[in-house]
Amino acid sequence: MTPQEAIKLANDDEIDKLLVDLLRAPSPQTELQEADPNLKEFVAEFVKPRLELLTGSAAVLDGMGNLLWQSGATSEQPGLLLMGYAMTFPAGGMKEPFSGTIIDGAPFGIAGSCAMGRGACEQKGALAAMMYAAALVARSKVKLRAPLYLAVSLAGETGRHDAAQFILENNPINAKSGIVGLGTNNRICLGNKGRIDVEITVRGKSAHSSMPWDGVNAVDGARKVLERLDRLPLGREHAGLGRATLTVTQIKSAPEISHTVPDSCRIVLDRRLLPGDDPDVALREIRDAVADLPPWSVEVSRGAFMYPSEVGVDCGVAVAAGNASRALKGQDGEVFYSPAALDAGYLNQRGIETIMFGPGDLRFAHTDQEVVSLHQVRAAARIYAATALLT
Repeated sequence: MTPQEAIKLANDDEIDKLLVDLLRAPSPQTELQEADPNLKEFVAEFVKPRLELLTGSAAVLDGMGNLLWQSGATSEQPGLLLMGYAMTFPAGGMKEPFSGTIIDGAPFGIAGSCAMGRGACEQKGALAAMMYAAALVARSKVKLRAPLYLAVSLAGETGRHDAAQFILENNPINAKSGIVGLGTNNRICLGNKGRIDVEITVRGKSAHSSMPWDGVNAVDGARKVLERLDRLPLGREHAGLGRATLTVTQIKSAPEISHTVPDSCRIVLDRRLLPGDDPDVALREIRDAVADLPPWSVEVSRGAFMYPSEVGVDCGVAVAAGNASRALKGQDGEVFYSPAALDAGYLNQRGIETIMFGPGDLRFAHTDQEVVSLHQVRAAARIYAATALLT
């Protein structure tokens, strides 16, 4: 059977049902993050048996609870890694976040039908497509030149590389290229910004607010910190990603007691990184900018970090995915760049040339009306499979 014949094995009703079932199985982010037993149960009790039923072959769970499935290829040639995600954004204000309802896409500017549910346009549309792509490859019985791996990560919303790192370091994966499955409207994402979270604590001295001169107001110190950060140069501009950014995401003073001059103020920053940026340099620049600010003391610490990423439009996996896209009606292999921080950066750091590709428009992510086009999910399943068969 040729790769083209293998793609014709796809059944749209089967793909739609898989997507709906995934959306009806809750797997939201909690404070427990990847350690959440409900998230591990979703992978172990839903994803694993469903994937094994679709492919007719076994999948395994690693020590963290991530899932790994591999094609039957025995070649020593490095292959293709598909990485999907189990964790979604919390239900938030969605009225029926786990309904998996099929609705008309017209009100959302989408042609055809959509599935609604938490994670539809971020994680689960791509996860359904990747799982079905594995099924197409397995059912085709085409002898692959190199292995195909499907990893289902417990992450998805953590903002860290922990799960991806565990997957690569604790599973027998020999891959030269990768595709991270998140919503790109089935466009090929060649690069993305990285991110370093930075926490700044400004300390002063408490006093009764009727006698503020007896204290050192930490909020006043925080205001001066922000003024200095506003003047901090962030360097060069990237043709596809624009400039790096520095954004305040949280600010909180303490103690939370009435009529009291606060003696501490905590500021959390999101510092986006361009490909080639050194996170240690970015942290040092922030630390230097807010140093020497008497009468306040200022502490700067590094939080979660994700690598920036960039591959060339002519890299192997981008070309293969582009060719697969163009071979299917309505897919043009369009490329773009994303400001989001993703695991593609970590995979590239580990020598796995990686793009991001998947169904879904991230304009709907984290909203109360999260949807994904059924047409896009069906197309993505075929494109993932064709990429694997032609790699």
